[in-house]
Amino acid sequence: MRDEVVETTPRSNSGALLAAIAVAMLLGVGAMIWSYSLSNKLAAQQQAMTDSTAQNTKLAAALQDTNARLNVATDELKTSLGLTQKQLDTRSAALQIREVRGEQTTARLATAQKQTAGQVEAVQTDVGGVKTDVAKTQSDLAETNTQMTSMKGDLNGHSTLIARNADELEILKHKGDRNYYEFTLVKGQKKQVGTVSLVLKKADSKRSKYTLGVFSDDKQYEKKDKSLNEPLQFYSGKDPMLYEIVVNNVSAKNTVTGYLSTPKGAPAPVVIAGGGR
Repeated sequence: MRDEVVETTPRSNSGALLAAIAVAMLLGVGAMIWSYSLSNKLAAQQQAMTDSTAQNTKLAAALQDTNARLNVATDELKTSLGLTQKQLDTRSAALQIREVRGEQTTARLATAQKQTAGQVEAVQTDVGGVKTDVAKTQSDLAETNTQMTSMKGDLNGHSTLIARNADELEILKHKGDRNYYEFTLVKGQKKQVGTVSLVLKKADSKRSKYTLGVFSDDKQYEKKDKSLNEPLQFYSGKDPMLYEIVVNNVSAKNTVTGYLSTPKGAPAPVVIAGGGR
């Protein structure tokens, strides 16, 4: 029994040693392989760094060359333009002054526009007032036309619109339908009115009656014992046209006032140049 034990112990120690040696060899081989791989990677990285450094050197040289060319081009441009730095600064200052003046001009224009707008508004207000006044005048004129009297004349009962005073006569004149000649006659004095002649033969202020003599186309008409505002009618001219006489007032001094009305197109009185009569 003891002999068997003594014989088995050396064999166990020898196997363990061999296993340790094998492991150590494997580790050594692995370390060698890793070291070789790491060495290759380091060498590749060093080569990449070298290449990168060379590329950067080329880029720096190219950049320096480009800057030099730009400086030359800038100098040539300044020379071709004939501008120095001082001139450039002067130009810049002038442009700034123009901008300031432009802003000031814009401000003045804005102020002027506001003033103009205010003036236009004031004018529009005035125009509105004028329109109102015109409308009122037209209304008053329409009312006056309504109030004016249409009278029958003394010739064939022909009815006509007459003026009883100066205001109504102005309205008739503005209508533009006929020509109007105002007159004042003194008893016994023959006076030319328009293209005819008139003479006051009789004036009765108490009864507001009068008698007129009318001379037209070598003819004489007597309008006897007529009343105020009564149209006295007669025909005159080569192509007979209807003329009308209206007396508005008979005074106590044997004087009458009124007007002669003639159609548009009727002969006009001849005015002698320099004549005072």
